[in-house]
Amino acid sequence: MMTDRASTSALAPPTSGADAIVIGAGLGGLASAMRLGAKGYRVTVIDRLDVPGGRGSSISQGGYRFDLGPTIVTVPQGLRELWAACGRDFDQDVDLRALDPFYEIRWQDGSHFTARQSTEAMRAEVARLSPGDLKGYDRFLKDSEARYWFGFEDLGRRSMHRLADLIKVLPTFAWLRADKSVYGHAASRVKDERLRFALSFHPLFIGGDPFHVTSMYILVSHLEKEFGVHYAMGGVAAIALAMAGVIRSQGGSLRLNAEVDEILIEQGRAKGVRLTDGEVISADVVVSNADAGHTYDRLLRHQPKTRWTPKKLASRRWSMGLFVWYFGTKGTRLKWPDVGHHTIVVGPRYKEHIKDIFLRGKLADDMSLYVHRPTVTDPSAAPAGDDTFYALSPVPNLGIGTTDWASEAEPYRQKMQKMLEERLLPGLGAHLTEELVFTPNSFETRYLSPYGSGFSIEPRILQSAWFRPHNVSEEAKGLYLVGAGTHPGAGLPGVVASAEVLGTLVPDAPKGQQMRMAAE
Repeated sequence: MMTDRASTSALAPPTSGADAIVIGAGLGGLASAMRLGAKGYRVTVIDRLDVPGGRGSSISQGGYRFDLGPTIVTVPQGLRELWAACGRDFDQDVDLRALDPFYEIRWQDGSHFTARQSTEAMRAEVARLSPGDLKGYDRFLKDSEARYWFGFEDLGRRSMHRLADLIKVLPTFAWLRADKSVYGHAASRVKDERLRFALSFHPLFIGGDPFHVTSMYILVSHLEKEFGVHYAMGGVAAIALAMAGVIRSQGGSLRLNAEVDEILIEQGRAKGVRLTDGEVISADVVVSNADAGHTYDRLLRHQPKTRWTPKKLASRRWSMGLFVWYFGTKGTRLKWPDVGHHTIVVGPRYKEHIKDIFLRGKLADDMSLYVHRPTVTDPSAAPAGDDTFYALSPVPNLGIGTTDWASEAEPYRQKMQKMLEERLLPGLGAHLTEELVFTPNSFETRYLSPYGSGFSIEPRILQSAWFRPHNVSEEAKGLYLVGAGTHPGAGLPGVVASAEVLGTLVPDAPKGQQMRMAAE
């Protein structure tokens, strides 16, 4: 019987010279496959799930469609540019709707803050809560725009795998006070604690602790104001399906219900993959959209590492876990008329609760919730007259926390329901129908996410840019990484940008092979 180690050299017949494999059909993987297809490669995307999209997929249950992961689309031009690179029109394939308002934040004292695209509307909200902070808010917006141009349009759209690239930008990091945290920067501009929350919570949407993540991430405020917040009809899963359609139109294929067990390396170069059923598929280019931790710890387990050793991976700070309660409600379409598409229900503590999640590993009794009600915009997510919701609570990941989710999931869900009934959705229990719960264990088993983290490696300053796993692997030639765990980071714009960076690193397929493939 062939040993597991020996099988790493058992490769399929030689490739065409233009064959590429993408491991994982998450949004970063699908975007990468589109980019490679546009460069002349014949791409095979392999994913263990039965649908494309990864965290951006959905599950339908009893007529209710639950969008499992990302719900907010910002920077839509990134998607339009991706489609254009493939000779396609994004808006012909996806129905994207601009939202206004974006979301509402509700505090325990009954006060609220409604985020909108209009600068004047936002200034009016600030003035209503804390008139003395208006000047500081204006300064914060300017700060946010400066960080957007540097952090997103510059660093976020190019590879940061060379140390020299990092050294060149260090003076700009210093000038922009990247050493400050997002919360620290907000606190230096406004005094009202509610406004400090409103201007600093955004890193939680990409897995970061607002009290420790670099202030570069205040760029999100400019993103929202400049480009808006959008929703794709059919959910983000509709974007994933449209991506799969583009890939197939390019001559690529998706292998679903198939799992990669190992990336095969020959003489220091990635030459293909072996699936868990033993099948070997060869390729000239291998791109991993699997979590960077899983890629290096599992998929390259037989290869010596120069940088991403098991010890190095274990020393990283990983993003928090997520507890997500998906539920449908019967006959509620006209109920709760003040509850919009996106709502953030803030708990009694901010800083100490964040410490519980990221530092202490403690599952606290209190919580803050992000509540998604897509049926406000997209009635197709539920049967007529009904609603679909999900409520998300940040919790410790499995590496720092000791929570036994097998026994704690239902009590925690009940606490969540009680909070929603008291603060947002009175009478909720009488209308509940279909339900589904994801815990950090679900993220670990469904997405192979290390420690059940929701967003891979946390984006602290020494875990960003050059310090993050690179898009071009230093462990094997011909191997590239995309997605939340690599540069530029998590979130829909981030993973789509990682595919854009990939496109600058992978050479075009050999011209002769492109012509042959086109003829086929």
